[in-house]
Amino acid sequence: MIFAFKIGFLEVSWVDLVDITLVAVLLYQIYKLIRGSLAVNIFLGILALYLIYLIVRAAEMELLATILGQFMGVGVLAMIILFQPEIRKFLLLIGRSTEINRDNIFKTITNWRAEHHDDFDVHELIEALKTLKASRTGALIVFSRDIELKFYAETGDPLDAKVSKRLLLSIFNKNSPLHDGAIIIYKGRIKAARCVLPVSENDNLPSYFGLRHRSAMGMSEVTDTLVLAISEETGRLILARNGKYLRSLKLKQVEQRILEYLHNEEPKTWESVPEESEPEPQEIKVR
Repeated sequence: MIFAFKIGFLEVSWVDLVDITLVAVLLYQIYKLIRGSLAVNIFLGILALYLIYLIVRAAEMELLATILGQFMGVGVLAMIILFQPEIRKFLLLIGRSTEINRDNIFKTITNWRAEHHDDFDVHELIEALKTLKASRTGALIVFSRDIELKFYAETGDPLDAKVSKRLLLSIFNKNSPLHDGAIIIYKGRIKAARCVLPVSENDNLPSYFGLRHRSAMGMSEVTDTLVLAISEETGRLILARNGKYLRSLKLKQVEQRILEYLHNEEPKTWESVPEESEPEPQEIKVR
C-alpha cells in the first residue's frame, strides 16, 4: 500500500484520504438537506453520541461501551423513524436527478425536431396572470418540462385542457370549487387542478410567505419543476425553482423565465440579490 504521509505511529494512505473526503462530503450534504429544520439538532446529537461511543470503545471502557453499543445497535432503525420526512425528500431528489426522459433520448437520437414539445400560447397565461395580480386572486401553477407528475396530479381533479386565459381565470376564481390548490401544466396542457403540493419546511423563508408560496417552494425542492404562486392577500408573484425563488418580476420577465425553463435554456445560476433590494429580478437562496 502506498502511504501519503505518517503522523507519529499513524500511517495515512491515499485511500484513507479519499475515504475521509467522501465521508466529509456525505456529512455536509446531509447537513444541507436537513438544515433549517428540527432534524439538524437530532442529527448532531446522534453524531455526537456516536463519536463518544468510538472514543469510549478505543479507551476500552467496556461497561460504558456496552451501554452505548446498545443504542448504536438500533441506531439505523431509530434514524429511519426519526428522519422519515428527510429520507423521503432525499430519495425524491435522487429520483429527480436520475430521471430518464425517453422523449429527450428519442429526439437526441433522431434529431427529429429542434423546438421543445412543451410549447403553448404563453401569452394566454400572461394575460391571465395580469388579471389575477390586479384582482389579488390567489393562484398556484406548476410547470413540468419532462415529468408527468402523476402522483401529484392524482391528488386533484383531472382536466387535460388547453391553456387559455378564460379557463385559468375560471379555475382560480374565488367561488370556483377548483381554486383551492395547484394546477399542473405538462406538454402545454392543464393536466389537473386542485392538486395538493408538498409544503416547504424551511424555517428561513420570509414571514410574509403564505401557504401558496410555501407550497411553491416545497414543490420546487422535491421535483424538477418551475412553480408560480400569486398571493391572495397582496397579489405578490414569485417563481420557485430548485428551492430558490424570484420575486418582484415584471410579467415580461415571468414570460421569459417560463420559456427558458420549457426550452431548457435556463441560466446555470440565478444571481443572488438581498431581500431589501428594489423591485428587480431577485433570487433569494434558501439556506
